[in-house]
Amino acid sequence: MSAPDSADRSLGQLVATAADEMSSLMHDEIALAKAQLRHDVKRGAVSGGAGAVAAAVLIFSLPMLSFALAYGIQSWSGWHISVCFLLSFAASVLVAGLLGLIAMVFAKKAKNGKGPQKTVASAKETAAVLGHVKPHPRAEIPDLTRFPALNERGGETAPAVARSSS
Repeated sequence: MSAPDSADRSLGQLVATAADEMSSLMHDEIALAKAQLRHDVKRGAVSGGAGAVAAAVLIFSLPMLSFALAYGIQSWSGWHISVCFLLSFAASVLVAGLLGLIAMVFAKKAKNGKGPQKTVASAKETAAVLGHVKPHPRAEIPDLTRFPALNERGGETAPAVARSSS
């Protein structure tokens, strides 16, 4: 048995098909929003990772770098060791600041991600369009009593056929 033509389908079948299509569309919109959220979460993870690396570099390298740099500056310039330690500290703070700026750039990119907002706007637009849809007008069925030539039984009226909406 073949599938019925869209002209032969009842109003209920058409409504059911439209509801299924709308449900499918909404599921696809939700899947798209999830994919875009995953992308934004990855950006946030990179930002958090860069911030953690900046903190780790500052914490673990300060003692070693400070001593090495201070003694290196002192042997190169002949300045007092306290001035050399201050310069070493300033260099460590500069490196940490640079890594912190990298973390801020990635955090702004993650915050400004417009992924789910675009999907929500698209879903609202679809719902607004479907909310203003009016049903297609049905063609009038001719009254066979007024046209006996069209009546198959030659003057008798054909029994009325009720159409189901389900």
